[in-house]
Amino acid sequence: MPGRSSSNSGSTGFISFSGVESALSSLKNFQSCISSGMDTASSVALDLVETQTEVSSEYSMDRAMVEFAMMDRELNHYIKAVQSTINHVKEERPENIPDLKLLVEKQFLTLQNKNSDADFQNNEKFVQFKQQLKELKKQYGLQVDKEADGLGIDEDMIVTQSQTNFICPITQLEMKKPVKNKVCGHTYEEEAIVRMIESKHKRKKKACCPKIGCSHTDMRMSDLVQDEALRRAIESHNKKRYRQTM
Repeated sequence: MPGRSSSNSGSTGFISFSGVESALSSLKNFQSCISSGMDTASSVALDLVETQTEVSSEYSMDRAMVEFAMMDRELNHYIKAVQSTINHVKEERPENIPDLKLLVEKQFLTLQNKNSDADFQNNEKFVQFKQQLKELKKQYGLQVDKEADGLGIDEDMIVTQSQTNFICPITQLEMKKPVKNKVCGHTYEEEAIVRMIESKHKRKKKACCPKIGCSHTDMRMSDLVQDEALRRAIESHNKKRYRQTM
């Protein structure tokens, strides 16, 4: 609860929110723990696909990611509820000190009651996890989901079709650290695209996606995310090719 002066007779002018704001800062730090957990779960999930290891649904990384996303949503709602309550009290400056705990709880429940599965589409790490898992499964000819075709897909055919996606449109070389553009979906070698964007921005120009025919004409660093699924697919393909030459 926020601190207040002992000499105060009830005026909100003496309420100090420093303790609350300090607690909010700690909660925001906890969000980074959730983010790290999602990164770990995502990496383990891709490992399981790559090694084609089956685990029970109880220990599935999909389930873990959903739980992390739910924790993140709940934490965001609580932070919003507290911030909204503080701002409301500061603006309204009621004559008597209100029950801040009750106000926060009401605001929090209002936000929670609006929850839906569609909320997960706003969680960038969750969306990226689902996309990369789907892409890696395709690379290994595995069924993507219940709606996917029941028949397995020929792995060699998929790898052959995907080889063109292994080439960076800037360097025209096979990528080692591919990154994906969240806006248009194209991939590039990280060092090459970062250098291109920085060069354009230094000259006060917009950076266009280097993929021929792409309409994305204002690329930013924040558009780029690591494409772990593609990196693993490239490494797997190269290992397989190496074994065939032995």
